[in-house]
Amino acid sequence: MFVSALFLPLLAAGIATPSSRDPIVVKGHAWAPFISPMGEPFRARSADDDSLVRWFNQADRNRDGSLSPDEMRADADRFFATLDSDRDGEIDPVELAQYEWEVAPDIQVMSRTRPPPGQAPAKARPTAGPGGEEEVRSYYPHGLQGAARYAVLNLPEPVAAADVNFDRSITLNEFRQAAAERFQLLDGSRAGSLNLSQLQSMRLSLSTSKRKYDDPDARIGSPLPPGN
Repeated sequence: MFVSALFLPLLAAGIATPSSRDPIVVKGHAWAPFISPMGEPFRARSADDDSLVRWFNQADRNRDGSLSPDEMRADADRFFATLDSDRDGEIDPVELAQYEWEVAPDIQVMSRTRPPPGQAPAKARPTAGPGGEEEVRSYYPHGLQGAARYAVLNLPEPVAAADVNFDRSITLNEFRQAAAERFQLLDGSRAGSLNLSQLQSMRLSLSTSKRKYDDPDARIGSPLPPGN
């Protein structure tokens, strides 16, 4: 009676109640991003949005359907300018932390991967306790870590990996050098250009592979050490 007494005034006033209003439909696209070779995240805007294609089209400045080393470097320059928020010519530890926590938090080691749109999340595996081996494996599908789970290069932290002299800052020259080296890694045939189908094949081969957790990583890039 108490509940009915609450709803009667609402009905009399013409206010919709949970039983009388249309169902609420919430449509979300929580698909994982594509992480570009230089570490920039591109997130899907819809269920059929290919974020790798969006990055490729952005980097392909002359719209000729392929990426050149110069275009790869120009794309690196653009992203470097985004990360170098104080415009001092380097990505310092504070800016690197901002990248890892705000720009691309998906690359953090213990962040879980997300299933594609329409695919149910994988069932949780039994753990051997906090931090146990089975718990860790649930975070590392195919044995990949960080950004490597969403990219075409096996680089868990692609921005920090450009710090070749380990002085805890990345200069524009270091970032450009990394872009050139990563282009060579992707251009296995030494054609001097990269096309979209090549990159899509690299991503597809990863997503359809049936590797065990502790198998050596055969992808291009820096291989991960075998599990203990």
